[in-house]
Amino acid sequence: MTLHPPRLAHTGLFLGILAFLAALPAAADEGMWLFSNPPKKILQERYGFRADDSWYRHVQQAALRFNNGGSGSFVSADGLVMTNHHVGAAALQEMSTPEHNLLKDGFYAKTPAEEHKCVNLELNQLVSVADVTDRVNAAVPPGSDPVAAEKARRAVMNTLEEESLGQTGLRSDVVTLYHGGRYHLYRYKKYTDVRLVFAPEQDIAFFGGDPDNFEYPRFDLDCCFFRVYENGKPAKIEHYFSWNPAGIRDGELVFAVGNPGHSDRLNTVAHLEFLRDCAFPKMLDQLRRRELLLSIFSRRSKENARRARDELLHLQNSRKARLGGLEGLQDPAVLHARRAEEETLRDAVENDPQLRGDADAWKKIEDALKVSKQILTDHGLLERGAAFQTRLFGVARTLVRLADETDKPNADRLREYRESNLESLRQDLFSKAPIYKDLETVKLADSLSLLAEERGFDDELVQKILAGKSPRRRAAELIDGTRLEDVAVRKQLAEGGKQAVEQSADPMILLARLVDSEARRLRKIEEQQVGEPMQQAYAKIAAAQFALHGTDVYPDATFTLRLAFGVVKGVDVDGVQLPPWTTFAGLYKHSAEHDDQPPYQLPPRWIEHKDRLDLSTPMNFIFTADIIGGNSGSPVLDRNAKVVGLVFDGNLDTLVWDFAFTEKTARSIAVDARALIEALQKIYDAGPLAEELLKGHRGE
Repeated sequence: MTLHPPRLAHTGLFLGILAFLAALPAAADEGMWLFSNPPKKILQERYGFRADDSWYRHVQQAALRFNNGGSGSFVSADGLVMTNHHVGAAALQEMSTPEHNLLKDGFYAKTPAEEHKCVNLELNQLVSVADVTDRVNAAVPPGSDPVAAEKARRAVMNTLEEESLGQTGLRSDVVTLYHGGRYHLYRYKKYTDVRLVFAPEQDIAFFGGDPDNFEYPRFDLDCCFFRVYENGKPAKIEHYFSWNPAGIRDGELVFAVGNPGHSDRLNTVAHLEFLRDCAFPKMLDQLRRRELLLSIFSRRSKENARRARDELLHLQNSRKARLGGLEGLQDPAVLHARRAEEETLRDAVENDPQLRGDADAWKKIEDALKVSKQILTDHGLLERGAAFQTRLFGVARTLVRLADETDKPNADRLREYRESNLESLRQDLFSKAPIYKDLETVKLADSLSLLAEERGFDDELVQKILAGKSPRRRAAELIDGTRLEDVAVRKQLAEGGKQAVEQSADPMILLARLVDSEARRLRKIEEQQVGEPMQQAYAKIAAAQFALHGTDVYPDATFTLRLAFGVVKGVDVDGVQLPPWTTFAGLYKHSAEHDDQPPYQLPPRWIEHKDRLDLSTPMNFIFTADIIGGNSGSPVLDRNAKVVGLVFDGNLDTLVWDFAFTEKTARSIAVDARALIEALQKIYDAGPLAEELLKGHRGE
């Protein structure tokens, strides 16, 4: 359960600007390819695969993005959606109660009437992409002052999105590619009436738990099925993926279609060193701290464990993923290769009269990183919110800034408050997801203590925030006193605008207003003295790359739809050649080897119905396609765009893929489509759901 992109709002850390493009033609099965520029030539030359534009259009429109961080796909004409259990875990947690723990016990709606409506879930279907590079560049001339350039860039992007929303009614996002080398306008159809159809028990979805995470062999049924509705009825879907019940063979070409979140491939060496020495260590310290806190909270009672389960699993996963990434950055071979490539490029720029003017780009990135290092801690604490780890503070800050920002012209607003994003923002703001004040108090107390540790207890702002109390007492006072857990109160404040917010005596609103000036100041430094200069510098490097190598390369991940490809292939681990598949038989053996104890215990129905299963059925398989965080829930497709699997993980060696791709021992991991049908039919008595997958429509 590894492939969510990092939740920056939780980690509270600046991880750097999204990295620019892969500099050289992709090697092996490398590449997170745009659907507007798919790797047709590579696929034809390497695998003899040819597909016309209709194939790519169908695949694009059958794929989905889970806006909370993950991927999915339509798998029937009646709006059925497939993703991972861990992508759906937040929705499962929000729908759970002490009496009905959907995350732990699983769920199956035998009839449409039983399908549970999700509290707060938005799915995005990519409808179209338009290149708006010329218009953005025209608004921000080369060499512009960073302060003016940042404002102008933000204004033109906000305006483009507002215009597109008005013209099409579709969610419209301007996406920066190649670090400013290109700007594309992505238009999405949004689905917000999403209902749960099926989820297995967490013990089988995340079998092996944290010890087996990022490992192979694996034995996980990491799946979840939802259905999207329109006008109160299941949506009728034109483009969906049909099923391949026969599965795939060793060495066969497969595709993974999803939304990789963030990669740093071929950042400058200085930028990678900043991540290695500053950003990642600080983030890991905070992840470990919060993981320990929630582990202790969870051990106090079963109900505590239920309330904290999803967040704790995410923290454990993030800690292991970021630790693996740091180990990659600490591998001298990674930076040695990057340094050699960078020197080659810089020499080429210096020796080309037309490019020589861009040679200062690397120095400008280094200068921006010096500023970033100076504000890293405070920016993380106050703007990213590491000092205020409670959903209730996030609500308060959104209300405060919503009132301020919507008073401004759309072009001048912070990006998250632009007109085209307000519907999604309000959906999240007014979510009825449960908030547990005991858990929120524990989290806020610890983060206030972190604030005091980092800035010093006698710091003037710290003293104002704590108001003469200890972090624990102040957290209890804030959480007990706020009424923002009540959605009606949030709506009243939002509708009342700036006057209502300014007159509010809610302690969480007062806290958000207290820190907002300093947080905004730090944000402005990050955007205007770090982000904008780096974007301009990386754009120069991208321009040099285009001049030298052309544009037939993929950009780094931006949590937008990409196509990856590879082959089903085993792996050598410590001299032992592991096959590309595991089986149900291996699942039961693996459980027995650990005395059926957590996290290797099987749900009761898996023990009771074992004799129903064909134990030779493939359960998980590995392949070489290029995936990273955000690809969780990506369908794995064969040449005919039929489902053969469901991405849910990568092995330990894939953790370096954020920075450099290699397929020697790195493998993506998927649930086999044959295992899904076998389990639905024989373990869960979910024959109608299995039939819908196989036939592509719901039976009457």
